[in-house]
Amino acid sequence: MNTTLTTRTRPGVAHRLAELAETALGGPLPLRLRAWDGSETGPAGGPVVVVRSRRGLRRLLWQPGELGLAQAYVTGEIDVEGDLGQGLRKMWAAARERRLHAPRLGLAELARATGSAVSLGAAGPRPPAPASQARLRGGLHSRSRDRAAISHHYDLSNDFYRLLLDETMAYSCGYWTSDEADFSPADAQRAKLELVCRKLGLRPGARLLDIGCGWGSLTLYAAARHKAQVTAVTLAREQAAHVREQVAERGLENLVEVVCQDYRDITGGGYDAVSSIEMGEHVGDAEYPAFTTALHRLVRPQGRVLVQQMSRGTTAPGGGAFIEAYIAPDMHMRPLGETVALLEESGLEVRSVESMREHYVRTITAWHRTLEERWEDFVRLVGEETARVWRLYLVGGALAFEEHRMGVDQILSVRPTADGKSGMAKAPHDW
Repeated sequence: MNTTLTTRTRPGVAHRLAELAETALGGPLPLRLRAWDGSETGPAGGPVVVVRSRRGLRRLLWQPGELGLAQAYVTGEIDVEGDLGQGLRKMWAAARERRLHAPRLGLAELARATGSAVSLGAAGPRPPAPASQARLRGGLHSRSRDRAAISHHYDLSNDFYRLLLDETMAYSCGYWTSDEADFSPADAQRAKLELVCRKLGLRPGARLLDIGCGWGSLTLYAAARHKAQVTAVTLAREQAAHVREQVAERGLENLVEVVCQDYRDITGGGYDAVSSIEMGEHVGDAEYPAFTTALHRLVRPQGRVLVQQMSRGTTAPGGGAFIEAYIAPDMHMRPLGETVALLEESGLEVRSVESMREHYVRTITAWHRTLEERWEDFVRLVGEETARVWRLYLVGGALAFEEHRMGVDQILSVRPTADGKSGMAKAPHDW
C-alpha cells in the first residue's frame, strides 16, 4: 500500500508577527507586513512595513507603542517601503475607524506572546536606545535641563538648518498668502514676519523683545524693515552665534542686541512689544503661568505681546513619545483655550487669535521635500539615523496638522493701563 506523507508548512515570520500585532492592536493590520525571512502578509497595495531583523522585534517587545516603533524605524530595524506618509495615514485612520487599541493582556496572552518571541529568536536583553535619542538629567524644567533640551534640538548644527530651511532661516510656520507656483517657502516666511510686525504695531525706534529668537528671522526683519530696537534672546549657542554674524553682516549693530540666556533671567521691562514665536511649547505645563506673568511684566502698558504657539487637544496634551524623546524633550502643548486663559490670568488682554494650522502643513511639506531632494547631503552631514529621525518627524508632523490633531495659532494680547486703555481702537484689518 502506498502511503502519502504530508507535512504542514510552518507559517512564515510575517504571519506570526501579524498574529502578535493583531492581538496587541485588537484588530487586523491595515498595512502589508514583510519579515526578515521574506514572508509577507496583509492587504496588497500601498506601503509595506518591513521588519528587517529580530532585533527590531525585540525592541518592540521591550518598548511597545509609539516610542518602540520610532526607535526601530530610526535605526533601520523597521522600515517602510513606499510613501511613509501614506503608511502613517492608514495606520491612524485604522486606529480611529476600527478603534484599535492596546488591551491589557492577561497571563495567558502574555505567555503566548513571550513564547512566540522566543520561537522567533527575538528574546534577549533590552536593546540600547539609539544614539539620536535625548538623554536629559536634572529636575524637569530646571535651567540646566532646559538648556540641554534646547541644545539637543537647536544646536544640531547651523549647517543642518541652513540646508533644511530657506534663506530666511525661519524655523516656524509660514504664512502662505498665495497659491501661485512661484510663491516660495521664503515668501511665506516673509509674509509671516510682516504679519507679526504689523500685529505688534512696530514703528521706527520701537523696543521689541524677541524671546526664543531662533536664527533671528524676526529679529533681523523687524530691525531692517521696521527699524525697531530689538533684544533677541535664545538659549541655543549655535543660534546666538548665527544671529550675531548676521547682525554684523547686515550692519544692524545699532539696532540689535543678542543675548544667550534663559527667559527667566531677563531683567528690566518697558518693551513696546514682546514676541514669542513657537517657544512657549518648551516652557512646560507647570511653568507656563510664570511665563505669562513675565510677558506681562516685560511689556509696557498698552504694549503688545504676540505668542505664536502649537496646541493639542484635551485628550492628547504634550508632544508625544517620539517628539519628546527625539525632537523637543520636555515639550508641552495644551489646548488653545487653556493658553488664552493663562495669558488673560496674567493680566494681558487677548485681542485676536488667528489659526494657521493649514499653513503649517504646507510649511512642513516644503521642509520635507528639501530633506528628500537632498537626502545624501543630510546623511553626510548628520548621519543616516538622524536623517531618519527628521524624516519621521516631518512626515508625522505634517499629518498631525493636516488631521487637526495639532494646531498652531497667533495670539495677540495687550497690557491695558490701570484704567483699561489698550491703545488698540483700530479694527484688526488696520493693524
